[in-house]
Amino acid sequence: MNDRLSIPTELVDWRTKGLWWPGDPVTLDEFAARGDHLFTGPFTWPLMVLHASALDRNLAALADFTERHRLLFAPHGKTAMSPVLTQRQLDAGAWGITAATANQVLDFRRFGVNRILLANELLDPKVLRWVAAEIDADPGFDFLFYVDSPEGVAVASQAVERDGGRPLRVVVERGVPGGRTGCRTREALLDVAREVVRAPGLELAGVAGYEGPLRDAEGVRGFLGDLLGDAAALTAEHELERPVLSVGGSAWFDVVAEVIGGRSDVLPVLRSGAYVAHDDGLYRRTTPYNRMPEGGDALAGALELWAQVTSTPEEGLAIAGMGRREANHDQGFPVPRALRRSDGTSVPADGVEVTNLNDHHAYLNIPEGLHVRPGDLLSFGISHPCTAFDRWQVIPVVDDGYRVVEAIATYF
Repeated sequence: MNDRLSIPTELVDWRTKGLWWPGDPVTLDEFAARGDHLFTGPFTWPLMVLHASALDRNLAALADFTERHRLLFAPHGKTAMSPVLTQRQLDAGAWGITAATANQVLDFRRFGVNRILLANELLDPKVLRWVAAEIDADPGFDFLFYVDSPEGVAVASQAVERDGGRPLRVVVERGVPGGRTGCRTREALLDVAREVVRAPGLELAGVAGYEGPLRDAEGVRGFLGDLLGDAAALTAEHELERPVLSVGGSAWFDVVAEVIGGRSDVLPVLRSGAYVAHDDGLYRRTTPYNRMPEGGDALAGALELWAQVTSTPEEGLAIAGMGRREANHDQGFPVPRALRRSDGTSVPADGVEVTNLNDHHAYLNIPEGLHVRPGDLLSFGISHPCTAFDRWQVIPVVDDGYRVVEAIATYF
């Protein structure tokens, strides 16, 4: 699939966080064409940047992985909500794009994505009616969403109110005990599937699940085995030719490939999305590449936060001008990478630790012997990219020499 997306024209102006731009607005393309350097250009702190080389590396890694293991790939677009990065994923061979909410579906559709998997239940009649109109108007638009209850099936069928037109394609979701959505047993899943088959305006497309809550490989294999059994049962009962079987967080895609990669009895769809930026925290620790021959360096943390030291009020304590409004912290505080002194020299930020965040302040524990002064800059990696992009509406993309080569907008 090689959709050519519609990239909205966005502007750099006085509202753009991380840039000092009191003059006339310019487009992102015009801004990128200037080729400004991070440390001499019109930037102010804090600022988040994307590293072009790490981004390219990550896109290539998962494209190669899914191709080798014969998995269809619908990366979760919620990570970045960026049409530029979505285009890169499609160009790298993605089968489609996954969304988490109805608004994200609308975003991706307006970008021009032609295959969207909503990895969630959809029970809003006005959204369902819009989907029905959209698939009728565009035979090339493929849309799938989850159901896990008779109520969900009834809402979807009643919303479209038709026997003609293209049916809405649904997958029945299987969940795990203590997890979030999804039928907990095969019996419940088959009951919901029967409701789908009986419901006017709907089409049963397959099954889906999320293995992220599971803590070990054997548990994941067991869950995937349950999904394969569910798919086989649906095929036998409803004569499905090749049902969709979709799974995929970012911690177990190696096991997913081992169990369902290349199967001919299902359409195996992987949804992992955090890979596009990776990180220096959660996913650096949990990436499947740590268990694979390629090694943990197959992916690289592409996001970097820069913040200025504003105060050193006590021995061993520094305050940086960056807080919860700029830095995500749901899966760990930002990870210090390097200290850039006022004279332009840099040293590793070994031993520096973020201990707390206020709205716009970071508390830093400074090890003995590392002299940090107000005006110095610190770079940080992040942990969990899926809650990092949404704090920045415009993100400069820089080369390995910290010169701007592109700027992307996000749409959260």
